[in-house]
Parts: sequence; C-alpha cells; structure tokens
Amino acid sequence: MNVKEGISLFKFYQQSNHRKRTVESYRYLLQHFNSLFSDRDLDSIKPDEIYHFLEQMTKTLSKSTRRLRYAQLKAFFNFMIEKCYPDLKNPCNAPLLSKTFRMPRQTPKTILEKETVDEMIYNTKNQRNRLMLELMARCGLRIGELLNIRVSDVSERRLTIKTPKSGNESEVAFMPEQVAKRLNEYIMRNNIASDTHVFPICYSTARTFIKKLGSKLQIVLSPHDLRRYSATYASRNGVPLEIVSKVILRHQDLKTTQIYLGKVSEHEAIRWMDILHGK
Repeated sequence: MNVKEGISLFKFYQQSNHRKRTVESYRYLLQHFNSLFSDRDLDSIKPDEIYHFLEQMTKTLSKSTRRLRYAQLKAFFNFMIEKCYPDLKNPCNAPLLSKTFRMPRQTPKTILEKETVDEMIYNTKNQRNRLMLELMARCGLRIGELLNIRVSDVSERRLTIKTPKSGNESEVAFMPEQVAKRLNEYIMRNNIASDTHVFPICYSTARTFIKKLGSKLQIVLSPHDLRRYSATYASRNGVPLEIVSKVILRHQDLKTTQIYLGKVSEHEAIRWMDILHGK
C-alpha cells in the first residue's frame, strides 16, 4: 500500500471514530505528507526522510507544536501497523526523532491568589469588562467560549456553550447568582438583541485588555490564567474533583483537570491537615 492509499484509509477511520476537531487537526500534516510521498510504499519511508520532512514543516513553530506534528505522524504509522501491516516498522520510532521531537518540559504555572483576582474584578469600572473577568474567573469559561455567547444562550443561571472544545454540539456552564443577575441586567440595560453576541469584541482585544490589567498588578496575565484560577480556587475550597472537572472546566478526562490545578505548598498542606483533623 502506498502513502496516498494509507492516508485515505486513515481519514476514513478518523471520520468514523473521532471528533471533527481531531480530524481537522490532522488535515494540515497529512496534506503535506501526501504531497511529498503519495506514490511511495509505506515500508519504503525511512527515519531520515521523516526527520527532514518534520524539520522543514515545523522549523518556525513552537516546541509543543513540533511535538504534536511528530506524534500525529507516529499515530498514522501505528494505525497502519495495527490495521494492515503488523510487521511494518514505524519509522517515527528512531531515537533521533524521539529525542528531537520529545515533549517539552512543563513549567509549573503560577496560580493567582484570590485577593489578586478580587482586586482586579472590583477595580474594573467598565461593566462589560468586569463581567468578562467574572465569567472566566468565577465560571471557568474559556475566552473563545465567552466571546461566542449570544443573548439567546443565557437562561437564568445557565450558559449554553455552542460548539465547545470537546467537540460536543453544546455544553452548559453555570453562574453564581450575583454574576447571573449582573449579566442579565447588562443585557437589558444595553438592549442587546437575542441573536447578538453579548461581548462583541475580538480575541486580540480581549487578550490585550486582560494583559494590561496584569501589568497594573505587576503580573503576567492571560485569559486562561483566570480559567485555571477558577478550578484551583474551587479545589482548594473542598469542591470534589469530579465537580471541578465536569461542571466548572467541562473536561472529558479527570487527568486533564489535574494538570490545571496548582501545586500544593507545604503551608497549604498543613492548613488542610488542620481542617481535616484539628490542630
């Protein structure tokens, strides 16, 4: 079987077994790989050819993206081995490739303090900006989800998230009572139509606004830091991990949620032991 035939089979399998978002993430890689090796037999592709292909394709990209492209190509060959050619050796398993495209070291994320987040929110006088901060920090919304919310998606204390990252048709996020009240008042006061975005600004504008807030507090701040804070704050206050994962962050896997949670300090570990068992 040649590469073109293998890719066609792999795409058909993905469309039947994976989410649309996953299928789309492979499109760029497979398109370029097919353009170079379409008529080559799968077992004729050598590790050095894989190396030069990935280097050329990813040389200007971040380490994490380079690793992703390598992992995707490796997954393609593993699929062909599992489904069609058990004796085929995966050319991506060469030491040079696994070393060059290894997973970058994860640096611990600094989790925002409650006092910092409260100060940021309460000192924001613009009602639209304050609501955006609260929906990320109190409800765990992603910035993209926030900017996609329309008035018709708001129902009392529920927010319907259309086309979420999970690949589901929709998800539901929940708001604290006071946040829901302020959001509904904002919509009514500004007479925002049902089919209109509640926050009609672009991603770069929202990110810049949040970055500037961080600068005022002398911290590096991104929208995702607020989502991460919402999860860690809930966890540190005794909310079960299942609720943090499935309700606040709406993750499919608890392992993904655990990555979000900040490292527990010695001081906090002792505080929790006292809460559980007394001093």
